[in-house]
Amino acid sequence: WQVTPDGRRTEVSTWELHADFDNKPDSLFFSDGQRRIDFVLVYEDETKMTHKRSNHKKQKRKRQVYESNLINNGLQLEATRSVLDEKTIFVKVHAPWEVLCTYAEVMHIKLPLQPNDLKTRESAFNWFTSLFRVDENIIKPEQEFFTAPFKREHLSNFYIQDKDAFFNPATRSRIVHFILSRVKYATKQNVKKFGINKLLDTGIYKAAFPLHDKSADQECVFDSKRYQPYSLVFLSTLKYYGEKIGIYFAWLGFYTNMLIVAAVVGVGCFLYGLFMKDNCTWSQEVCDPNIGGNIIMCPQCDKVCTYWNLTITCESSKFSVQLLLLLFVFWTVTLFLEFWKRRQAELEYEWDTVEYLEQEEQIRPEYEAQCTHVVVNEITQQEEHVPYTACGKCVRITLCTSAVFFWILLIIASVIGIIVYRLSVFLVFSATLPGHINGTQTIRKYLTPQTATSVTASIISFIVIMVLNIVYEKVAILITDFELPRTQTEYENSLTTKMFLFQFVNYYSSCFYIAFFKGKFVGYPGNPVYWLGKYRNEECDPGGCLLELTTQLAIIVGGKAIWNNIQEVLLPWVKNLIGRYCADARSEKIVPRWEQDYHLQPIGKLGLFYEYLEMVIQFGFVTLFVASFPLAPLLALINNMLEIRLDAWKLTTQFRRMVPQKAQDIGAWQPIMQGIAILAVVTNAMIIAFTSDMIPRLVYYWSFSVPPYGSHSSYTMKGYINNTLSVFNISDFKNASKPFSPWFGNHTTCRYRDFRYPPGHQHQYEHNIYYWHVIAAKLAFIIVMEHVIYFVKFLISYIIPDVSQETKSKVKREKYLIQKILHENDLKVVKKTIGKIADKIIEGVDSTFRPKTE
Repeated sequence: WQVTPDGRRTEVSTWELHADFDNKPDSLFFSDGQRRIDFVLVYEDETKMTHKRSNHKKQKRKRQVYESNLINNGLQLEATRSVLDEKTIFVKVHAPWEVLCTYAEVMHIKLPLQPNDLKTRESAFNWFTSLFRVDENIIKPEQEFFTAPFKREHLSNFYIQDKDAFFNPATRSRIVHFILSRVKYATKQNVKKFGINKLLDTGIYKAAFPLHDKSADQECVFDSKRYQPYSLVFLSTLKYYGEKIGIYFAWLGFYTNMLIVAAVVGVGCFLYGLFMKDNCTWSQEVCDPNIGGNIIMCPQCDKVCTYWNLTITCESSKFSVQLLLLLFVFWTVTLFLEFWKRRQAELEYEWDTVEYLEQEEQIRPEYEAQCTHVVVNEITQQEEHVPYTACGKCVRITLCTSAVFFWILLIIASVIGIIVYRLSVFLVFSATLPGHINGTQTIRKYLTPQTATSVTASIISFIVIMVLNIVYEKVAILITDFELPRTQTEYENSLTTKMFLFQFVNYYSSCFYIAFFKGKFVGYPGNPVYWLGKYRNEECDPGGCLLELTTQLAIIVGGKAIWNNIQEVLLPWVKNLIGRYCADARSEKIVPRWEQDYHLQPIGKLGLFYEYLEMVIQFGFVTLFVASFPLAPLLALINNMLEIRLDAWKLTTQFRRMVPQKAQDIGAWQPIMQGIAILAVVTNAMIIAFTSDMIPRLVYYWSFSVPPYGSHSSYTMKGYINNTLSVFNISDFKNASKPFSPWFGNHTTCRYRDFRYPPGHQHQYEHNIYYWHVIAAKLAFIIVMEHVIYFVKFLISYIIPDVSQETKSKVKREKYLIQKILHENDLKVVKKTIGKIADKIIEGVDSTFRPKTE
């Protein structure tokens, strides 16, 4: 069968299906060369299959009913057999002008009314936003229009220069997909079954997708090699990809530009610390053979651990945090989030998505299919169908919330498993490493039991994270499907929240453990604290937990970037390469565009969800732990520069074209990033206070280096190491923790990292006055730092308006024009009609009272 341009349906036999496309591999039209292909459906011809199944006839019948209903809804279809595989059939779908107009009105699609006649206003913030825009000499911006929801009765008022170009490719594909999602294919027990998604899930159709436009693909890929491709996407190919992809690239480019500033400062702070590390007084004391070389440290585990020399921590003692970097990054992130709100408001207006959620977004077909309960709408006082009652909704919410918390607890359980691994393996490394590297001092400086445990645990933790991600992805989708959100935006926001909670706990829990729990509750050598009653709590690396946290972050961030690129880019490329090789081996015929696209990888139902998730998780690493990892912004910047180009490349060359979708903003990711930015202030303040040694050093410098606590005449860091290491008498070891290795020399004491009174004191092994000074200083630092950063953050948020004055003027101007052009025209018609009636009435009255003439 075929449908002719005039709408007549012509029946043809299966054998008459042809592959005639005039040998034009990039043709986007029907065989007549006039009607544009707006969508392609793919299925396998049952008569050509070697194995016949009983349900083939049922599938064929459903497909025939479905396609007949598509034709009844005004769509035009044309079937073509595959060039490479004769059992594969491609059904090309075209939406004529009448169908486009009808559904544009149904979907409340906003279309051009008249060109924008407002002049560009100068703003005090233009200097900043100009950094995020492409030079207009490179890519000229398209003409802006004032728009209005389309109505056929007002067709003459819209800006129509060319009917073929009035509905852009993205709008055409979106309208056709809307129809495909709502056409019925069967009725079972008085329940209608409809939608292309169901047919794809049951295998009746193998694929459904709009076609790539090769010229647009080449232009976009070419641009991505020179400039940020997001600029091209939302300036010149927005009509091709749609707003959802456009706003993703706009946001990603905006975020990447923010990272440039943060990366420069981070590298500067890192280089400063690298060049100045040898000038630190406390580090010099640790490395000095006459000071650190004479300090013998207590064992850090029971029995198998041995005594060790403080000089082992020489290199790690040079690592420190940068408070200036922390403050700068926080305020840079605040500027990014505020200016992105302004930019997003501009894009909402330019792309006509300001009122999108209320007007255009349609109910999900999956939701409509479950609407079996009748309720009365309290606003309209009319009956409407819903999928569940109020009680049923509460039950669903309760079950979904419980399931989310249950799986989060399982993630925490996996983290506890990693901790148990660390505790048990540390004993093994402590017993074996010294024996293998005895006498090799260079290696001993870097390869400690703590380092070996930390590196192996980080690698195992990363593997567990990747495996759990696969599991929790499926779990989150199942929970969200059961929740049954009403619209696609609600569905994606609900899934986003669940997936981020899973990923947040999965990725960050091990980092939070190292930063805030490890080494904080260990007791002292004579009275250690045990975990689960069996394992002695971990102590930090001899150089502190800060370096270990950096190691954990580097492995997870680096491994995550490599894994994601392999999964998102390399695997689709290899699959497509194998597919093309097999196709070339089977035939040397010219393959049409629809068949080329069919052999590309499917984009997946969630589309850009995983791209957002990847970037937001990265945003968390950059902000939550920047105090311990100053190179995080640089690594994120390098990754994002590749990510932008790889995303543009894979979307245009490796995956089938996505169905263009509307998007008002970046959805739930915006409040999630706001929450991360607020939480980052607390986490970094606590990292500086409780994980690093910055506060104890400042307390010593300003209080304990001079009288009455110190003996120096001026403020200095000399003597800091000796002052911060407590003394323990080896005779006070308990039998359960006494080391096997014999004591060497004539020393009777060893040292450990804590602030406690020495043996022989009336309060021996209790916390001393230095400890309480440090605790008070840490709490004061957290409170002051949080208040200062939050004050500046909210001040910046208040000063920078979320919507620019220029955008506000455009919105007001557009509303005025809609009222003037559309509503006043209707009023003129009414007045004109009423005027004619009034004239007739007046004429009738006059004729009644006019005197008769002979």
